[in-house]
Amino acid sequence: MNFFKRAWLNLTAKKGRSILLVLVTSAIMLFVLAGLLIRNAADTATSNAKKSVGATVTLSANREAAFKKMRSATSTSKSSRPKLTTSPVKLSDAKKIAKLSNVSSYNATVSTSANAKGFDTISTSGSSTGGGMKGMGGSSSSGTGDISITGVTNTNSVSTFESSSSKITKGRGITASDEGTNNVVIESELAKEDSLSVGDTIKLKATTGDKKTYTMKIVGIYKASSSASTQQGPGSTDVSNSVYTSYTFANTVKGSKYKNTADSVTFAISDPAKVSSVKTSGKQLINTSKYSLSTDDSSYQTVKSSMNNVKSFADKIVWLVAIAGTIILALIVILMIRERRYEIGVLLSLGESRWKIVAQFFAEMVMVLIVSVVLAGFGGKFVGNKLGDQLVSQQTTTATTTTSSTSQQGQPGGGGGNTGGSKPSGNMPSGGGQTGNASATTDTNLDINVTVMDLVELGGFGLAIMFLSIMLASGGILRLQPKKVLID
Repeated sequence: MNFFKRAWLNLTAKKGRSILLVLVTSAIMLFVLAGLLIRNAADTATSNAKKSVGATVTLSANREAAFKKMRSATSTSKSSRPKLTTSPVKLSDAKKIAKLSNVSSYNATVSTSANAKGFDTISTSGSSTGGGMKGMGGSSSSGTGDISITGVTNTNSVSTFESSSSKITKGRGITASDEGTNNVVIESELAKEDSLSVGDTIKLKATTGDKKTYTMKIVGIYKASSSASTQQGPGSTDVSNSVYTSYTFANTVKGSKYKNTADSVTFAISDPAKVSSVKTSGKQLINTSKYSLSTDDSSYQTVKSSMNNVKSFADKIVWLVAIAGTIILALIVILMIRERRYEIGVLLSLGESRWKIVAQFFAEMVMVLIVSVVLAGFGGKFVGNKLGDQLVSQQTTTATTTTSSTSQQGQPGGGGGNTGGSKPSGNMPSGGGQTGNASATTDTNLDINVTVMDLVELGGFGLAIMFLSIMLASGGILRLQPKKVLID
């Protein structure tokens, strides 16, 4: 009789022991599979993070170099106090960087302000602009207007719109096709205050230069986040007084010398892992004494760090369960062999080789393993989802606590500052500035599914565990002498 047939007859004859072996092995395989599923899902989540949260490289004035130049001028000139001078970004330089590999899109941002003419602005108790006065505009002595203008290439690339803290409710946003036009997107509260709708026109009066008045066509109305705070202090304005235009119009308001420039240009990186190489290549295309390149892949790094922690824990589960399973099964097999000493003695006396006896035990355990893998396959997804959700919840809580302490950026505010789309992330699905970080981490989920490859991998682990268990337990078989066994 061959050892395969003996293995099958032994398992069917002793059903109680066989069921116990199946239950123990199934429990071991279940947790090994859960660990494998979580690890694979964490890898997939990290890969998806490259597409979902993205990363950006921002080209802006080199403020550090500007401060150094100002201090140098201060030490040499005693008659007058030097001023901080920064250079606007040339779009020609930005377009060179946009041609680099892994740069998917770019967004130019220009911030300025103007005065409302012929319509009311939203006036707040903390605002010194006066607002709310038809035809007056309420300009301050500093030249800051009561309407904050954020000029962009595309509003979809602004972090507040990407993270859905601001949403277009009527009409459309600003796009590249609006370059050279006087199209504008206004906030819903400002539209309600003045009974404005898409297609209407408003007038804005520049606060600098020739103080020209511009007629603007409303192409869209957006709703700002309810959590957006109203700015306070001199020259401040309510967030509802913030409008979006093309960067070309914002430059026109600022003055002719700003033509074909931007306050900053942000490039969307298609592969966050390549953000450093893009920055290095970009530096070779610009004058680093005037401009600087800064990177923002915090959303990706946060998700990656969380998933790496989950993956590390899953690996520990796999190895701990595998080691413990090997020890447990080895003990069970050792006890099983002690019970079958007489059977082993008879087989040896009949001339059966020792390796075939060991192979019989291994065949029995493989049959048990096949049943256990099937059972583990049914319960693996459930256990994996429960463990995975718990792990992600813990990692997300930690990451959200870290990012929540950082103030949100990208919300347009007082005129003249680097507001609005100063940290856009390009045409990426989510997460651009700080507004996207927390949401990117919170929305990270493990998509756990049991595939054929997972079961094959589980079977490989199971075979390794079985082999080690049998080898540890078969040492006694090799030393047995059939005559002594039968006499005993």
